[in-house]
Amino acid sequence: MALQGTYVPSTAEWVRDQVELYESSGGEKGNTLRDSGLPIIIVSMLGAKSANVRKIALMKVEHEGEYALVASMGGRPKNPVWYYNLVADPDAVTLQDGPAPFDVSVREITGPEKATWWDRAVAAFPPYAEYQAKTDRIIPLLIAKRR
Repeated sequence: MALQGTYVPSTAEWVRDQVELYESSGGEKGNTLRDSGLPIIIVSMLGAKSANVRKIALMKVEHEGEYALVASMGGRPKNPVWYYNLVADPDAVTLQDGPAPFDVSVREITGPEKATWWDRAVAAFPPYAEYQAKTDRIIPLLIAKRR
């Protein structure tokens, strides 16, 4: 299912450019976080207030076909806006990990399940541990599963 709505690119230039390059190349280019060599995915969703289509690049944390979406925002004091979009409409989401996007459902996790996924996330992208250490908020972790 293609998300219905007007696509409004990110206000962050690097995110706009990364999404455009990734999508235009079918995931063959722009598939790592800048020069890090670490893989990313593209997550598309509907804005909770605007109903516009929003797209973000996130670190790829995948296990057995499910993906962790870490709302770290670099350890800033507030959750990223995209977190609220996903919580508001967890079934109006697509994920692209390769040539084409696919529909996913998203759910927030807690407890032992979150601890297991958090370890996976930190293994994939070690700065997540630093981000958690520098903020008082508990960084939300959501799981995206193919529908």
